[in-house]
Amino acid sequence: MNNTSQTDWARIDAMSNEDIDTSDSPPLSEEFFTRAQLRMPQSAITMQVQVDPETFAWFQAQGETASKCL
Repeated sequence: MNNTSQTDWARIDAMSNEDIDTSDSPPLSEEFFTRAQLRMPQSAITMQVQVDPETFAWFQAQGETASKCL
């Protein structure tokens, strides 16, 4: 399975807010904001799992970002 993105990220990064086409997005009315509710995500939980030494070594080899998962 190939999940390689076909997105031209360099072009997206170079765009300014004015370059973004929002013509298909309806305007947000005062009623929308009156009825809107702020929803905050729940706090993360901490859990402990056991992994075998090879799995632990693999995560460590992936670098700092993956090691934070441990």
